Amino acid sequence: MNKKSITITGLFLFTLCLLNSLPAAAQYKPTPPSELGHPVAIVLLTVIVGLLIAVVILGSAVLSAMDIYRERVKSEKGKAILSIALVVAGIFSSNSLLAQEAGDAVEKAKPAATNIISGLSDTSFYVLMSVISLEILIIITLLYTLRVLLGIERKKKPVVAGKPRVHWLEKLNKTKTLDAASELEEDMGHEYDGIRELNNPTPPWWRWAFYFSIVFAVVYIWRFQVAHSAPSQLEELAIAEAEAAEAKAEYLKNAANNVDENNVTLLTGADDIASGQKIFSSSCAPCHGPQGQGVVGPNLTDDYWLHGGQIKAVFTTIKYGVPEKGMKSWKDDFSPKQLAQLASYIKSIRGSNPANPKEPQGTLEKE
Repeated sequence: MNKKSITITGLFLFTLCLLNSLPAAAQYKPTPPSELGHPVAIVLLTVIVGLLIAVVILGSAVLSAMDIYRERVKSEKGKAILSIALVVAGIFSSNSLLAQEAGDAVEKAKPAATNIISGLSDTSFYVLMSVISLEILIIITLLYTLRVLLGIERKKKPVVAGKPRVHWLEKLNKTKTLDAASELEEDMGHEYDGIRELNNPTPPWWRWAFYFSIVFAVVYIWRFQVAHSAPSQLEELAIAEAEAAEAKAEYLKNAANNVDENNVTLLTGADDIASGQKIFSSSCAPCHGPQGQGVVGPNLTDDYWLHGGQIKAVFTTIKYGVPEKGMKSWKDDFSPKQLAQLASYIKSIRGSNPANPKEPQGTLEKE
């Protein structure tokens, strides 16, 4: 393999690294296809493609500059070292991307967090930004390499005798440092308490920002107050509160089924008591009576309990049953929420004094 082939191989590895990095956004973490249509993703992909084109063009320019550089370099050793350096740089770039993909595979196991951009996963955003940063770094490297190969040196502007040097900040603001003679030319003719007014207009960037604020205000008033094409701040607040209420309801719905004998609490809501009564009438009344007065099973309306009368003890008895006394376990028939409702209903009928109650059984437990 000659030196030109080695050089071409090294630059090819640079370009190949960028081409391989583009689908990394999909390989880093499986995301829904709809993310490709996200406006931010489209902008980032467009930037990536544009930078990739710039990298390819600069890579071709560097290859062409290699021929010019060879004519200037007399040592064959120098040419070999430069060619090998490009190949090694390409290999290291490939390895760094492979290492990044390996690290991304580990990141997949991490729990999901709040996305930086709504509708676009943090994984895709970080990968796209990493690709853009890598492309910018390669472009800077290629520009510096091209400058070295062509032997371009920065030319300093000659200082004209008698002409003051203008600072870049003064150029940006279109201001200038005045001496005693030039102040007379800029004097506006207004003086008060020894202070003279000079012609010192606001910087261009300030004026353009002011013009932009006027245009922004017109568009804002039209969109939010006239056309109502976008929600106002109060409407956005109402939408956010509605979404929060839905999320809270969904959370409470899921949390209700996380109840067990260790964290169950007494439910006092009318809906919960009604649901518990319905379950009691269909499943518990045959043994404990329609009013809980006791038939085969014990009376549930007095202060005597065989297995404990606190809410956690009642919940545990219903959940696991008492097989040696003929009471089955109900944990497979009802959800934890329903078991809590049933236990709360049983606690609510204490002291109801139904007709024909069964004799007390168990240990007296006063509330």
